[in-house]
Amino acid sequence: MDKKDYQTVAENGKAEPEKEIPKDGSICGFDSLHSLLQASLSPQIFQEVSRLLLGLNCGRALETITLPEPAKALSSKHDFDFQAFSFQAEKESLREPRIVRVGIIQNSIALPTTTPLLDQKSAIFQKLTPIIEAAGTSGVNVLCLQEAWMMPFAFCTREKKWCEFAEPVDGESTQFLQDFARKYNMVIISPILERDVKHGETLWNTAVIIGNHGNIIGKHRKNHIPRVGDFNESTYYMEGNTGHPVFETAYGKIAVNICYGRHHPLNWLAFGLNGAEIVFNPSATVGELSEPMWPVEARNAAIANSYFVCSINRVGTEIFPNPFTSGDGKPQHSDFGHFYGSSHISAPDASCTPSLSRHKDGLMISDMDLNLSRQLKDKWGFRMTARYEMYSDLLAHYLKPDFEPQVLSDPLLHKN
Repeated sequence: MDKKDYQTVAENGKAEPEKEIPKDGSICGFDSLHSLLQASLSPQIFQEVSRLLLGLNCGRALETITLPEPAKALSSKHDFDFQAFSFQAEKESLREPRIVRVGIIQNSIALPTTTPLLDQKSAIFQKLTPIIEAAGTSGVNVLCLQEAWMMPFAFCTREKKWCEFAEPVDGESTQFLQDFARKYNMVIISPILERDVKHGETLWNTAVIIGNHGNIIGKHRKNHIPRVGDFNESTYYMEGNTGHPVFETAYGKIAVNICYGRHHPLNWLAFGLNGAEIVFNPSATVGELSEPMWPVEARNAAIANSYFVCSINRVGTEIFPNPFTSGDGKPQHSDFGHFYGSSHISAPDASCTPSLSRHKDGLMISDMDLNLSRQLKDKWGFRMTARYEMYSDLLAHYLKPDFEPQVLSDPLLHKN
């Protein structure tokens, strides 16, 4: 890596010439923390560190999957990160294993944001085609793309021209993916900017669920809208109105917790109460805002709700033609920062895959035995030991204007 590709950062986060980190989104030139540790530690120490960071699946390290040569050739030719792992469950006497192969895709945009919008969309379709083909060739049953995959993540610019990317549920992006669904007998989750033509051209941040026969099973609209720094997305769409649907597919019961919803534990809980076995979290988030949370929240949700969680984040730095501000006193800027990728999959037993690259397009594939979900419910009893009636009572009182918190003060607290 050339020296000009680096910026200098000191311990306190300020520039300093003797400490350098890459500007391209890598970690000291490595694709991910996992690859950095593997290159820096002895095999024995790396194995122990991996156990602590990624956990064990049924008492063992995650196994890698051998994938077909045509899929690996696509990865080499089109230069995307390609990883595959297998989550096992304990063998049962009364049930056969329920193996589902899941794929998640992270990608950067294909053309600069100054390019005509139609060209941008066409280029993204073209860019994603070999990655989707690699997933299909590898036998993926359920594939999920990143949040608003068919456009740059322009929602924080507050410029209305980006609304031109919006489509109806059965629009161009859905039609593009329906062909792959039919070709590979694959369920595809397509997060788009939806134009609701039946309700006054209202815009929504929506995930379209395409069945393995190319049919549209349904949709889910983003429940929680951020108002954090640049990410004040209510300029374009408001909170969704579809509740917490779980979609029963040929490959299990799936749900979609779009981006900011991952910060809300009750949002995760609701999908679990409705019976989800796999929850996808298509996202768009940058390092300065959320990276310390990224490896934690989805994994915690998988543990607490006894389901698998697939976390997808886009990659790259998207530069827009007109600078904008965040309302936080910082100078105007033309980008939101680096979308750090790092897509990964978490299991209900606290095990987790390594992450995809922080700066390259990528495809993560995972075999998961859905029997693991019930096994963990039996082991930990979270669903049985939860006190839903107690939480319900608290929430009912909390929603009332005259709510008083249940705080018991020490009677001597304010005495001299």
